[in-house]
Amino acid sequence: MKTIVYIMVLFSGLIFSQETVSGLIMEASNKNEQTPLAGANVYWLNTTVGAVTNIDGAFTVIYKPEYKKLVVSYVGYKTDTLTITNPNQNIKHWLQPTSDLDEVTVTNRKQTISKSYLKAANVINVSSDELLKAACCNLSESFETNPSIDVNFADAISGTRQIRMLGLTSPYILIATENIPSVRGASQAYGLSFIPGTWVESIQITKGAGSVVNGFESIAGQINTELVKPSTDDALFVNLYGASSERLELNTHINTKVNNRWQTGLYIHGNTHQKKHDVNNDGFLDMPLFNQINIMNRWQYIDTKNGFVSFINLKFLNDDKQTGQLGFNPDTDRLTTNSWGSEIDTKRYEVSAKFGYVNPEVPWQSLGVQTAFSSHKQASYFGLNTYDITHNSVYANAIYNSIISDSRHKIKTGLSYTHDSYDEFVNTTDYGRTENAVGAFFEYSHDNLELFNITAGLRVDYHNLWGVFITPRLHARYSPWSKSAFRASFGRGKRSANIFTENQQLFSTSRTINVMNSSDLRRLKGAYGLNPEIAWNYGVSYLQGFNLFGRKADITLDFYKTDFINQVVVDWENPLEINFYNLEGKSFANSFQAELNYNVFEGFDLRTAYKFYDVQTEYTSGRLERPLTPKHRVFTNVGYETKQNENGTQWKFDTTFNWLSSQRFANTAPNPVQLQLPERSPTVATVNAQITRVFSPKFEVYLGGENISNVRQPNPILGADDPFGANFDSTFVYGPIFGSLYYAGLRFRIK
Repeated sequence: MKTIVYIMVLFSGLIFSQETVSGLIMEASNKNEQTPLAGANVYWLNTTVGAVTNIDGAFTVIYKPEYKKLVVSYVGYKTDTLTITNPNQNIKHWLQPTSDLDEVTVTNRKQTISKSYLKAANVINVSSDELLKAACCNLSESFETNPSIDVNFADAISGTRQIRMLGLTSPYILIATENIPSVRGASQAYGLSFIPGTWVESIQITKGAGSVVNGFESIAGQINTELVKPSTDDALFVNLYGASSERLELNTHINTKVNNRWQTGLYIHGNTHQKKHDVNNDGFLDMPLFNQINIMNRWQYIDTKNGFVSFINLKFLNDDKQTGQLGFNPDTDRLTTNSWGSEIDTKRYEVSAKFGYVNPEVPWQSLGVQTAFSSHKQASYFGLNTYDITHNSVYANAIYNSIISDSRHKIKTGLSYTHDSYDEFVNTTDYGRTENAVGAFFEYSHDNLELFNITAGLRVDYHNLWGVFITPRLHARYSPWSKSAFRASFGRGKRSANIFTENQQLFSTSRTINVMNSSDLRRLKGAYGLNPEIAWNYGVSYLQGFNLFGRKADITLDFYKTDFINQVVVDWENPLEINFYNLEGKSFANSFQAELNYNVFEGFDLRTAYKFYDVQTEYTSGRLERPLTPKHRVFTNVGYETKQNENGTQWKFDTTFNWLSSQRFANTAPNPVQLQLPERSPTVATVNAQITRVFSPKFEVYLGGENISNVRQPNPILGADDPFGANFDSTFVYGPIFGSLYYAGLRFRIK
């Protein structure tokens, strides 16, 4: 890696040391206007030395005395050849259109999920239109129609949805809000449900190692959520949702223009569920009772003349959950054996700001600063187990963007700082720690959009517990023919395992908690006396677009491998205990996915995928497949939209099918015979569907169903009849518990 960095520095130094020719390329116009041509090719005749003009039509190319003829070309314009005698000429050149043609309007329906053929990283862009295909009440429910993300329930008590990518659960995914890490630390278990779906403008899913700009914690990939902007969101938006479970939800957006530069939005989200359900008759609620209020005040400042833009966000969340046995009364039964119950009360405050400056004279130079503070307090108990956590976090990141020589060579560099203060109380024990990290990063991108891209990044961080460490990341793309993209990536990630907050389902069991520190005290560098987790991720992918029976289609094949150097093993193999210890041996996750997207006919889209996981870990009992991780998954989504009428009316239909293969259960052999499970679960198949009627651009209603095939896991809680006994366990969940759920809602907006 040192060699690579040295070569990059030497390469940039050589570029700077050489003479160059600069200029502007513009469109010739009868109106005598100077319209720049962005993306024009400028190169020396009979060489491969050249550049691409930037958004202002500017270019810079390397000059040598033997270079005499400079070729300028652009699709739809006549190619010109200029004679250059010295590097000091100030070139301004106007290209003539090849011909004057009658205007032709080409229309194309925007894809709700798109993949770039040009970016070096394997990024999947999910638009707000895709999120509207399902109820999508919060971010944890926003991936039901996306084959790259798996969604499952963490346990049979809390109703918490957990996501998985590349075979690894969400702690190994860097989840950010507008590129500021947000779902981490204390919010890891429930944080996805703290971001309302209507607040989301788009989602970017990056498979494999992410960018060094966003930190060192990403291992399996990154999920970035872009929020709606006061300047582009509706002046008034209302979304009302109601489900057959008697869950109710209301979202309201109010946006206003303060003056020519300031705009603000107030976003209010509230949901409640107060109906007790016990469909499987085990005496426990199938889903928790809850109330949540979530408020965000968002300010946006835009000064395009001087190149300034900024966002300021103020957030407050209060979330209360109650679950357990039907007869549980928290006023009389809290932390007693009268009845098993649980309450999880969370309060969260967030302040974040982003400041950006783009030099109006030199638009490829920009400076951005991101800052955020959050305070997360959770007070909770589960039966006789108590778990409280307070997590205060500070984040700051400064990023400078520029180019080397021309717009094909881009750089990002900057500094970052993170501070995390944890105070945890687990039953009778206090766990407290403070983590501080200061880092510097550099990322170089070479963009030859027609053929080859590479993004190479390196960051160096100092951590108060781990010392100094280096994080390299690399993404590359090669396109040998039309509509193709071969990609490869590798990168290193490092993180602290927050063993209690990331595995809160353990408290809904009678298991004894054991944190098994290494006997070699010199190796203890992380939280709880356990080493930090370190992993390498490697990946390759192939994207190919084509026409099938005259309609657009694309196919994607990708394979990713994650190898852990260090890992905090979460061992469920003894049904009376849960053990945490440092990895001794191998732990890896292999993921293969094949996906087809096809526009069958106008308005009708098909998305289908097959996914294979091989996830294994070395436990004290031997190397085993990771529990409750299906090896095979088949996914199909079909969507149909009628053509929009002149008055804006339209029908939309969407159906999603998911099939999961059997999943390995953790060992239950020591249990009494009636509480022993087979080695593997049954397969699971579910169907979701939604119909939307758009009455006008201002008003629409939707009706949908989740798990309409009414698949239910029988007896999801072991020892439900004796919740304070030694064998009580609610973590063996492989499928739906509640059965079918139907919902309806409306959306109203004023532009």
